[in-house]
Amino acid sequence: MGWPFFGETHKFLKQGPEFMKNQRARYGNVFKSHILGSPTIISMDPELNRYILLNEAKGLIPGYPQSMLDILGKCNIAAVYGSTHKHIRNNMLSLIGTSLIKDRLLPRIDRYMRLHLNNWDDTTVDIQEKTMNLTFLIAFKQIAEVESSSIYEDFKVEFDKLLVGSLSLPINIPGTKYYHGLKGRKNVMKFLKELVERRRESPVTSDDNLDLMLRSTDSSYMLSDEEIYDQIITILYSGYETVSTTSMMAVKYLHDHPEALQELRDEHFSIRKTKTAEESIGWDDYKSMKFTRAVILETLRLATVINGVLRKTMKTTELNGFVIPEGWRIYVYTREINYDPILYPEPFKFNPWRWLDTKSLEWHKYFLIFGGGGRICPGKDLGIVTISIFLHYFVTSYRWEEIGGQKILKFPRVEAPNGFHIRVSKF
Repeated sequence: MGWPFFGETHKFLKQGPEFMKNQRARYGNVFKSHILGSPTIISMDPELNRYILLNEAKGLIPGYPQSMLDILGKCNIAAVYGSTHKHIRNNMLSLIGTSLIKDRLLPRIDRYMRLHLNNWDDTTVDIQEKTMNLTFLIAFKQIAEVESSSIYEDFKVEFDKLLVGSLSLPINIPGTKYYHGLKGRKNVMKFLKELVERRRESPVTSDDNLDLMLRSTDSSYMLSDEEIYDQIITILYSGYETVSTTSMMAVKYLHDHPEALQELRDEHFSIRKTKTAEESIGWDDYKSMKFTRAVILETLRLATVINGVLRKTMKTTELNGFVIPEGWRIYVYTREINYDPILYPEPFKFNPWRWLDTKSLEWHKYFLIFGGGGRICPGKDLGIVTISIFLHYFVTSYRWEEIGGQKILKFPRVEAPNGFHIRVSKF
């Protein structure tokens, strides 16, 4: 279990997958540890993981670290359960559900993407920085389009502090990630409270998600102010890292696998042939992007942007013969499922075609990339749409080559600590 309070957090964050493999070799697929401030059961058993994700009603509730609860807010969708979770989830789906994407969000994403992917010709860009800025800007504009131009830069600085502090030990002293994360949340909340206050005082309505939250007359979708703030933070947080990182890693894998890049280009150029230069991508175009979806799923699998999810026991619980005390966390570690050679032959090979089979892997019972049960990621469709539109304009506009010597870390976050630089040129 490691040191008091600190436990094995340092080894967990530093060694990541190797720490997990070493512990599994010693103790089996289910073992105990002490990470991120709490005694924790770590499960690497696919069948048990699926059971845990499908049985929240049996007292296996969300159990995210204290740092995430403090920084993302106690009303964020990952923290609540029962009727509160249903209420928050319904509200979120009313903002980013499939019907809203089709009729309202897709045209905006297309417009923003075309605008921000212009003028990269014969330049060297940090694709990590570009995808992060692009993803966050699009999400922020969907929430507060009118105010985005005036407060975006300052807001993003504070939100980046919040992001880094969300996965840390809850030690609130200057210099720690947790301390900076709390400061980031405090300043983000100040921005949001001022924004909500101005909107309520304004007689003018705006066609964005904030207006939908504030002016809803449907009681099933109405939120308290605290819930609104945490909902906004959740929407920005959940899409920011996963969408931007998956976009960056897709660029990496496509560069390294020219045959996949060519098939992707063929798919998107065939769509462009039916359109004028300024004509946007429609819903039917998006639905026809079969290979694009396969590239995105294979990128998510191979890069493993999401390593697992956390649950907590409401009462002393027995699982697979193990007695887990009340209040202990369970880390449903799904990363290794992504590299299971039975599910995914040649698991470390980038092979998007594996997702095109008639019996798609996406419907396999151990497909847990987006979570499982009633907590499957509500932003799944929006994320895939956003990455698809990015890839459409990127691969039909540019060729690119990597500038060598770039390092990519895979745990606890997938990131290029020194940036991921590419040189782009127009077709």
